[in-house]
Amino acid sequence: QVQLVESGGGLVQAGDSLRLSCAASGRTFSIDGMGWFRQPPGKEREFVAAIGRGSLTTYADSVKGRFIISRDNAKNTVYLQMNSLKPDDTAVYYCAATTKGWGMQVGGLYDYWGQGTQVTVSS
Repeated sequence: QVQLVESGGGLVQAGDSLRLSCAASGRTFSIDGMGWFRQPPGKEREFVAAIGRGSLTTYADSVKGRFIISRDNAKNTVYLQMNSLKPDDTAVYYCAATTKGWGMQVGGLYDYWGQGTQVTVSS
């Protein structure tokens, strides 16, 4: 089993930056890829970004150029640096881990999920 704990959410203004962290514990050696998803209020969960074991990354078009996903393998932690935040970025953000490869944009392909952290961007 793998446990994921997100942190770093909060209330910010449009244009601000925020960094989310996701600490993994347990059988972390089994993790191939990590991802961030978000669920805006009243909407379906959506893919945000993903990273493989190395530095390969992929992003949703809506965040490309503003968000950066990275990972520190020594700390078993994945980060999501969010810049130039917009009110449309308001959502609960979830960290996820998969043993099936990397770069998947479908939540169902991820094996483990964190509890989520709220990000609210005011205009």
